[in-house]
Amino acid sequence: MVKELEKRVSALIYVRVIVVTLLLGSIYVFEVGYDKLPHPEYYSYLIASLYFLTICYAVALISIKKLYRSRKPDFSQLYLLKAFTVFAYVQIFIDVTAEVILIYITGGIESMFSFMFPLSIIAAAIVLDRRSCYIAATLCSVLYGVLIDLQFYNVIRINTETVFSEKDYFYNIFAHITAFYLIAFLSGYLSDKLHRATKRLEERDAVLSDLKAFSKYVIESMPSGIFTTDLHNKIISFNSSARDITKLTLEDVAGKKPGEIFPFLNNFREPFDRVEGDITKDGKAFPVGIRLSKLKDSSGKEIGMIGIFQDLTELKAMEAEVKRKEKWAFIGELSASIAHELRNPLAALKGSIEMLKGKKVSEEHADRLMGIALSEMDRLNGIVTDFLLYARPQELNMGKYDLNQSLREIVTLIQSSEANKDHVTILTSLDGDQVIKGDARQLKQVFWNLGVNAMDAVSDRGTINIYTEGNGDAVEVVFQDSGNGINMDDIDKIFYPFFTTKEKGTGLGLSIAQKIIEEHGGKIEVESEGEDTGSLFKILLPSQG
Repeated sequence: MVKELEKRVSALIYVRVIVVTLLLGSIYVFEVGYDKLPHPEYYSYLIASLYFLTICYAVALISIKKLYRSRKPDFSQLYLLKAFTVFAYVQIFIDVTAEVILIYITGGIESMFSFMFPLSIIAAAIVLDRRSCYIAATLCSVLYGVLIDLQFYNVIRINTETVFSEKDYFYNIFAHITAFYLIAFLSGYLSDKLHRATKRLEERDAVLSDLKAFSKYVIESMPSGIFTTDLHNKIISFNSSARDITKLTLEDVAGKKPGEIFPFLNNFREPFDRVEGDITKDGKAFPVGIRLSKLKDSSGKEIGMIGIFQDLTELKAMEAEVKRKEKWAFIGELSASIAHELRNPLAALKGSIEMLKGKKVSEEHADRLMGIALSEMDRLNGIVTDFLLYARPQELNMGKYDLNQSLREIVTLIQSSEANKDHVTILTSLDGDQVIKGDARQLKQVFWNLGVNAMDAVSDRGTINIYTEGNGDAVEVVFQDSGNGINMDDIDKIFYPFFTTKEKGTGLGLSIAQKIIEEHGGKIEVESEGEDTGSLFKILLPSQG
């Protein structure tokens, strides 16, 4: 408030110099009416006095400023505000007095300088407030009215070229006073609006400054590195965490493109998303993860880009440690599952051999025991074969592969196999060709496993629906059955090795299918709402490209 009033008072001094120089001094330059003045020397004295007063005002203002800067304990902000207010009132009062004197020496009622009274009224409104402009209007009215009355009654002698009647004097005073108060009303109203708007702007500026400072503190305090760019993709800000992570200063990166600091961003294009890569610090490469997004102003207009990044060294180390522990845990769990699967056939095989070794069984019973032993050996061989198929990497023999043709063959094989059940309907939607790149042998094994599982899940009069569907860059292969469904507690485990709910089977079929599909760059999903609701297996494979 004090600072703003100081500026307005200073402006009043400067404006007065300009007005005196341009308006009053121009009479000397252009010699307009100067020779008609009854006392020209008085006019010169007035101008000189106004310049002298301006110097006095400037000295007084400097003294008040020094007092303000010294911040004496006994001179509070309130006293300083009052000092500037009184100083402004003194200037306006002297200005009005000088205007009355100017009118007196330039002809009184016929003076052309009566228009300068409104300047003082407007100045009061701008420098101070609405009340001050009414005070200035009253002062102008009183002094001007007194001057014209004294001229009318010949108390003071002012020669005029025109003869004015009593009505002329009365109307002149009335018109001027009316104009003074109208100007005071309008300028006061505008001044009030201006001061309120100025106050609101100051409050908003203060809030905005606080918000900017707060935003700066928040950004500087964030543990993640943050940088922003302009519309030319040039870095313009780089917070403290960014400097700590990269060991670069703002001067090092200002004006550069993000790709010059993070080389892996050179080939990065919209849409903006998270990307990871390595940068070099102190001669050593380390991983960072960056998320880029558009930077917009309050109106939603794009003004650049913002990047938020983190040093992933510790995170990668933790992930590696977790994966290592998960690997050993998986190996332990897998070993336990294998041991469990091998124990049962081995126990049956051992019992059969021990009974045959004792030679205390009949020939017929011995043949049956021998059959059991051979069956358990086959079962052991199947477990080992499936496990090797799951554990050992299979080289893919990629080629053009017609999904629809292969699935039609699988449906024919299922219908003619032992797995087929009476009164089970297999519905297909496999029209036309659906060609992809893949290993025909391995994909057929996946489809066979899913078809057999679906057949095992449905009861008589059940249905199995097999169809393919193009989906942009991928092809969907769907096996949907109306069978028993999958227990919600088991749905997350069905792809685990050796997990099975069947009485027979190794529990490796779906694990092997998932592995084959992932090696083809696809994925396999399962949907089921619980038991007796059926299940849906969906395979997504890349289209031929």
